Amino acid sequence: WPSLLKYYSHSDGVSWLEEYKARHNAGLEAQRIVASFSKRFFSEHVPCDGFSDIETLGCPSHFFEDELMCILNMEGRKGLTWKYYAKKILYFLRQQNILKNLKEYLQRPTERQSFLEGAVLIDQYCNPLSDICLKSVQAQVDDITDKVRKVLRTKNPRHPSLAAKAGEVLIPEVELQRQVLDAMNCVLYEQLKYKGNELDYYNSLNSYIHQVLIRRTGIPISLSVLYLTIARQLGVKLEPVNFPSHFLLRWCQGKEGSTDIFDYTYIDAFGKGKQLTVKECEYLIGHHVTEEFYGVVTSKEVLQRMVGNLLNLGKRESTDQSYQLLRDSLDLYLAMYPDNVQHLMLQARLYFHLGIWPEKVLDILQHIQALDPSQHGAVGYLVQHTLEHIERRKEELGPEVKHRSDEKHKEVCFSIGLIMKHKRYGYNCVIYGWDPACMMGHEWIRNMNVHSLPHGPHQPFYNVLVEDGSCRYAAQENLEYNSEPREIPHPDIGRYFSEFTGLHYLANTELEIRYPEDLELTRATVQKIYSSGKE
Repeated sequence: WPSLLKYYSHSDGVSWLEEYKARHNAGLEAQRIVASFSKRFFSEHVPCDGFSDIETLGCPSHFFEDELMCILNMEGRKGLTWKYYAKKILYFLRQQNILKNLKEYLQRPTERQSFLEGAVLIDQYCNPLSDICLKSVQAQVDDITDKVRKVLRTKNPRHPSLAAKAGEVLIPEVELQRQVLDAMNCVLYEQLKYKGNELDYYNSLNSYIHQVLIRRTGIPISLSVLYLTIARQLGVKLEPVNFPSHFLLRWCQGKEGSTDIFDYTYIDAFGKGKQLTVKECEYLIGHHVTEEFYGVVTSKEVLQRMVGNLLNLGKRESTDQSYQLLRDSLDLYLAMYPDNVQHLMLQARLYFHLGIWPEKVLDILQHIQALDPSQHGAVGYLVQHTLEHIERRKEELGPEVKHRSDEKHKEVCFSIGLIMKHKRYGYNCVIYGWDPACMMGHEWIRNMNVHSLPHGPHQPFYNVLVEDGSCRYAAQENLEYNSEPREIPHPDIGRYFSEFTGLHYLANTELEIRYPEDLELTRATVQKIYSSGKE
């Protein structure tokens, strides 16, 4: 109820019986769709059109979302498969809504595009399951602004920024503006200990405004958005400067709207609000830049740079095999610049690399070809291989069922759901598949130096989900039972397993179909290994 309260007004005449019925029916519909996802999409990534049921819901979306949240909040170790698909559906629903809000934001006149709101929209899109809203973020910024007013009051009790409607009118006197900035630096950097995150600069959390407020650290652009917002609420007009390698703000010391770069002082929010001259800005990055880089930029260009930072981080992230950050930031970039050929090509290549959404890849490639015919070589190559992928998928038979009673499987010692430890690398993992011998190609076998193992490729190999979020293919001789089994925090755990018992994982229906004799073996193995203790 508390999460639904915001959808009602005290003045509404509500039929609570009808509301209850609507919520109940939405819950049944959500459960039906979530239950169907495992059966439909176990062997492939949820396709683009996989969410079509949800886009044509016959029930209020907030009730549908509420049921998904109920599923996600079920008792921790059970309903893992339901939670896995409920999370995917909720992720999709919220991102679609946020994207709609972003497009509406971009269509507004520039003067109505708040820098803070833009930063919140980016944050929400990349973290759709977190409880982030503009109202909450604005309240935190207002709280900091109030603290600045208190400091300002001790320095100058008659300062115009202390008036009830301060911020609606800009303060014209430079000295009074300076007092505001000094009070801001005192509160942000001395009292609240905000600082640039030099030690962990390339952490994506530095780009999310709600995390900047929680952790009190960030990168130049996120700290600049916070600094600029507070200054404007106190009647000081600061402007964003898209300076290379280090985002800055500028503060006019001369005639308003001056085009002379020397009429401005430049503020480094990452460097505790330090005020810089043009020459000092160049010292900051170690080289000379032309005047154009000192010019003011629009809110859309600020968002473009924020998203560009996330794109670069998404390319760097090696442990996330789903490339979620890269996919999200590409979505955001293309929402702003839908005809950018470079980023459209990156998106097509990414989906192709991941082996997902081949139909969407073809649509993207068709769009690229229409925009820039000179790309026909790269487009033709990807079209050919994507069509081959679609044909292979059509030819695929039903799931391969592996029976332990088969003679060729007699050397397979371990079973689905067991928590294992890698003897050489020490990582903890859970088995979700196995082969009687290495099924990878010659190049992989050579690169992984499999022939140096005593039993080489001619031994069982296991598909494992690793605690660091990766998926690996491990030789039997390199695995051993884990003496202290624990939950494996892998994002795909629910795709294969329905429950963690405390000692092992239970395969879900779809995985059990493929390995029908493993469940009993896993239970027997666990009973034998851990009989002295937990079970």
